[in-house]
Amino acid sequence: MDQAFIQHLYNRQSGFDPVPSNQQIADWAANLICLLFPEKSECQYATPHDIELKFAELQQSLTTIFTATKACACCNIAEIAQRFFNQLPAIYETLQSDKEAILSGDPAAHSEFEVIRAYPGFLAICFYRLAHGLHQLEVPVIPRILTEQAHGLTGIDIHPAAAIGRHFCIDHGTGIVIGETATIGEHVKVYQGVTLGALSVDKSLANTKRHPTVEDHVVIYSNATILGGNTTIGHHSIIGGNVWLTRSVPPHSKVYHKPEIQVEQMETHFPLADAPVK
Repeated sequence: MDQAFIQHLYNRQSGFDPVPSNQQIADWAANLICLLFPEKSECQYATPHDIELKFAELQQSLTTIFTATKACACCNIAEIAQRFFNQLPAIYETLQSDKEAILSGDPAAHSEFEVIRAYPGFLAICFYRLAHGLHQLEVPVIPRILTEQAHGLTGIDIHPAAAIGRHFCIDHGTGIVIGETATIGEHVKVYQGVTLGALSVDKSLANTKRHPTVEDHVVIYSNATILGGNTTIGHHSIIGGNVWLTRSVPPHSKVYHKPEIQVEQMETHFPLADAPVK
């Protein structure tokens, strides 16, 4: 093999310290979710102190990740980790409301255990809530790693910078995309294939609001596409399946796509099976 190419790769490899894999970072979040929701855990804790010790262990793991990835090179790593863990009671309460939203909003959900253990929407929301907490502390890269790991597991792509209110329900979820500057209110329900995206992907718009605002008590049905930073879906609205929206709609709106479907009778009748041979 070309030695100049080998030398080039060696020079690049020498410039990087070993860092935890994306899977290791995701495993840290998964362990934290298991501590918050024992329905997902294989462990049982004998005393409250044991839980406190586990939190301390996970906090130390987070500082190790920060150090190894140089995620907080210009700040006090231990302080940032402590501030994140101080947020956990509030994050937990919000996740409880999300769980209830899914349980009450999906007739197929029969128990809290089922929602926590089996629903991809709840898993994606859990990863998003943790990632968003880190994003709010201005931790770079790691929040995106967490939500992309959840994306790979669930098919649900939520940017960690998106602002999502309490009581958020994702039904089915596959193919959902929620962009970086999207804002979603409380008591919002979103079905599979929904996109809250940008009208343009021009890099010069990176620091502008590019994604829609969805106000409280909105339902968005499957495969609806809502685009643009100036697009607002008013509260208590229903957006039907396959709708394409690039402009705002007022509160209490009902927006739907009206397809033209034709059913024609075939003239030729094909036999269902060959006649039996005698």
